[in-house]
Amino acid sequence: MPTRELLEQEYNKLKEELLLNLGKIIACPSVYDASTIAPHIPFGKGIDSCLDTTLKICDDLGLKTFKDPSGYYGYAEIGEGKELVGVLCHLDVVPVDDGEEWYDSPFKLIQKDEQLIARGVADDKGPTMVALYALKALMNLNFTFSKRIRFIFGTDEERLWQCIYKYIENEEIPQQGITPDSSFPVIYAEKGLLQFTIEGSGEAITLKGGGAFNVVPSSIIYTGEKQEELAKELSRLNYAHTQNTDNITVQGKTAHAADVENGINPISRLMTALYNIGYHSPCVDFVAEYIKESPYGEHLFGIIEDEDSGKLKTNLASVNIDEDNAVLSFDFRIPVNTNIEALVSKLEGITTPYGLRYRFYDSAPSLYIPKDSELIKNLCAIYHEVTGLDTTPLAIGGATYSRAMQNFVSYGMLFPDSGHSSHQKNEYLRLRDIEPAFIIYSKALAYLGQKIEKQIIHDL
Repeated sequence: MPTRELLEQEYNKLKEELLLNLGKIIACPSVYDASTIAPHIPFGKGIDSCLDTTLKICDDLGLKTFKDPSGYYGYAEIGEGKELVGVLCHLDVVPVDDGEEWYDSPFKLIQKDEQLIARGVADDKGPTMVALYALKALMNLNFTFSKRIRFIFGTDEERLWQCIYKYIENEEIPQQGITPDSSFPVIYAEKGLLQFTIEGSGEAITLKGGGAFNVVPSSIIYTGEKQEELAKELSRLNYAHTQNTDNITVQGKTAHAADVENGINPISRLMTALYNIGYHSPCVDFVAEYIKESPYGEHLFGIIEDEDSGKLKTNLASVNIDEDNAVLSFDFRIPVNTNIEALVSKLEGITTPYGLRYRFYDSAPSLYIPKDSELIKNLCAIYHEVTGLDTTPLAIGGATYSRAMQNFVSYGMLFPDSGHSSHQKNEYLRLRDIEPAFIIYSKALAYLGQKIEKQIIHDL
């Protein structure tokens, strides 16, 4: 195992190049873009360009690279042996809300107040580049890998995971590995994911707002009738809003759907206020009576939670209502011991009387790896060795690639005091987090890349 002193020396040699190349992949606006889909470009030109740029960086670092001919994924590999270890990363990012005000272009990496700021710098381009250069440090130190280490670059993680499913269909599956797309010390449980729409016939109101399933919207604009009455009700409820000549904007606070309690949902607020002033429609009534402002879905199901992964979380992500159709989009994060089919059945029983119907969009199973497994214990030991911090494994509501394969866990790179900025305006990565994460990933890849049988690195 390389010493901390040697890894610190390598970090100081590599950090300028690391940040330069992070800026290069940040500059690729890797948002799903249906308008630029083409043969071998399944998710749009921005994502394809980011994949090509990342693989070129890996080539320059001395790794063997491969790009899926259909454009769904790529990977970079080093090492020898039959066993394969994976590092699952993703290069796509969530869209930038037009109403968000950034310090600079979201796709330009800038430094401000000891933070790196850009869309994707935390989720997941920054952690990806830190882990990749942690591997380069081992290469520079002539570390001998008795297993192969493969960085797998996904391109559709923020939507439907088609990239990773295509990889699983076509490629060799690693025996174990990590996903640098969450928090330290390690994630042992992830809630189940369910994304769906509630749909109905057209309504007299026209209302459109929100975006990605996994993001709390930042605002919604209302252009319908009764604006004066609505503005008074919004003020009475103490809901932030601005009134212009012909519209009202209801402000919210964006957040990742996994941390929905940290956000404020403007769609729920607008529909509650409309309901209160006497506007009734199937969608407005359903939201005002069953969704309300709670992030935990208790008006639908009562409080649902378990000891390992906490409470059910619900996000009303978007609304699209006109005279022809009515669609509400939702993202639920479901405790690992909860039966998803039973929840859907109850939800259908509630929506049917409103003339609304449930339509499945996407789901992902929960993840659970025992806290006393060797993988969890060794990764926690490495984290403790570098930081001296508490190593209690965590459960989260986020859905990472770890659940796509067996014996994978999410591992950093957020520290307990880093703060969460994924999917938010001015998304950031703290500069002071990069070096310790770099050292942790170097040691973790050294551990994963060697044949170590039933060994705990340190007795905790």
